[in-house]
Amino acid sequence: MSNPNTDPAAPQYPAQVFATTHWSVVLQAGQEETAAGFAALEKLCRTYWFPLFAFIRRLGYAEADAKDLTQQFFAQLLARRDFQKMDARKGKFRTFLLAALRHFLSNQRDHAQAAKRGGGCVIISLDGLPPEQFQRWEPASDLSPDKLFDQRWAVTVLAEAVQWLREEMATDGKVAQFELLKSFLTQDPAAGEYTAVARRLNSSSQTVAVTVHRLRQRYRELVRAEIAGTVSSPLEVEEEMRDLFAALQS
Repeated sequence: MSNPNTDPAAPQYPAQVFATTHWSVVLQAGQEETAAGFAALEKLCRTYWFPLFAFIRRLGYAEADAKDLTQQFFAQLLARRDFQKMDARKGKFRTFLLAALRHFLSNQRDHAQAAKRGGGCVIISLDGLPPEQFQRWEPASDLSPDKLFDQRWAVTVLAEAVQWLREEMATDGKVAQFELLKSFLTQDPAAGEYTAVARRLNSSSQTVAVTVHRLRQRYRELVRAEIAGTVSSPLEVEEEMRDLFAALQS
């Protein structure tokens, strides 16, 4: 898999970038109910839903209970305004979230009542998340809960970046081109692949190679942007990038 973190010159982030990330907006949502705050909260919760679900499943919970517990966890964070306790200067959102989940699970007493958890409050709608999504994220390996959480987080970050890139290409009317080239974001072409794609695009293999190079550059930028949305400093971005690729290799 191509590594989005191989550029010798890491991007420099101005300080104001970290004042308007999803992380900072969620902190604001803990203090006052704003549309922007809850939109940012939903974005983060959707991103972290599957990693937390996989973590709970690895602990031995049944699928239905894991779904309910994940929903309840996010509902409780919002209802108790636990986001007020987060300090963007003291750690990453991912770290806070997993610690909070551990605390939440340790306080659970009656798992048999999973269907009643949440009091009807659903923080993340599961509409649009088909059953096969859950099967994709079933803990099929022998990874520990922590390593599985990290792996699912890494895959989710990359998937978000790919979706961003697809939307950008769609805006430019290049969805078909993106669908033909997206596999090259994470793997090098086999002999003749660029030529075959070039024929379908009525282009040249050299043009395809240049386009893929640019897409990979943009992909790296979007991966970093996705990570930057949940941290508070450039140093943490670099740490998270290292963690991301370590998780993918586990």
